Amino acid sequence: MGGKRRKSESEAMEEYGSDAELDRKEKKKKMEMGKRREILPSMIKNKEKRSAVHAKLKHEKKVEKRKKLKARDAEEKRALELGEEPPPRKIPRTIENTRENDETVCKPDDDELFAGNDADEFSSILKRERTPKILITTSRFNSTRGPAFISELLQVIPNAHYYKRGTYDLKKIVEYAKKQDFTSLIVIHTNRREPDALLIIGLPDGPTAHFKLSRLVLRKDIKNHGNPTSHEPELVLTNFTTRLGHRAGRIIQSLFPQEPNFRGRRVVTFHNQRDYIFFRHHRYALDSLNFTKNKPVESKQSDSKGKKGKDGKGEKISQQKVIARLQECGPRFTLKLRSLQHGTFDTKGGEYEWVHKVAFEWFLLGIYIDLIC
Repeated sequence: MGGKRRKSESEAMEEYGSDAELDRKEKKKKMEMGKRREILPSMIKNKEKRSAVHAKLKHEKKVEKRKKLKARDAEEKRALELGEEPPPRKIPRTIENTRENDETVCKPDDDELFAGNDADEFSSILKRERTPKILITTSRFNSTRGPAFISELLQVIPNAHYYKRGTYDLKKIVEYAKKQDFTSLIVIHTNRREPDALLIIGLPDGPTAHFKLSRLVLRKDIKNHGNPTSHEPELVLTNFTTRLGHRAGRIIQSLFPQEPNFRGRRVVTFHNQRDYIFFRHHRYALDSLNFTKNKPVESKQSDSKGKKGKDGKGEKISQQKVIARLQECGPRFTLKLRSLQHGTFDTKGGEYEWVHKVAFEWFLLGIYIDLIC
């Protein structure tokens, strides 16, 4: 009387069986989760096994990417067949479309900018009042690839002359170039037997631009390269959209004559991207290709005699398409602006317009020139 009711033997067995079944289900679920868990290559200590797992994962990602592309193309094709608009493509996330807005971006209606262009140091050259005349020299200690780079640079820039540096100071060379009516002076600096910097000095009043030179590839190292002609080249400058970029672009533009010879089919390109200026030198040829295209024609209804009309596939019409073929002439290199100084070269008393700063570069995600034109 009054004591706790003891469980019967059958009730105890049923409860034990239900607990054991729950334990079995939990163990099974854990095993399935363990199998699903992806083994990262960094977790494997064996080098051969690690590389094999990495190659397998890379192949799986590649196959999955191909499947997605095929599915997207099939969906676009189906939409076009049905006369609907294809689904919009996703825009990839890049540094260019995620960077912060810069207030110094040039606008087409910027009267102050155009007024400054008419009064700057390069207005006489860009208005074709003066012909560019370039003096090219080196640092005091030349490199092994320096002479080859200079000879190719002389073929790229028209009316350029090379003078051996010797033991002369740079200020004396600037004074000599002024007397000889040179419009610009280019100094190729070398380090460890490799050209690593370009100093472009505008004459007679400056400015002086210091560029870091990297990734130099000479003409002989370019596969299937061509040989340039003596025609004056066409100049292409892209993405120089900020104030600073506009300034740097005019410095580069002042090195080339403003009347290109289109018969030579030579083009010199300075492409700015993320503050790196990529230089390329090409020859191009324009070819016309003939191809046929199906013209959609409505199918004619059968007449009273029972004759069938034309098929709805349409008639074939011939069209012409012009394509451009490029052949690289070299050299190939990359520039990065390090500093911009007022006047000619002066390391002690010179006033700088702009100096590269690493902290500010991280703030703007490394974009100055194509935001400041």
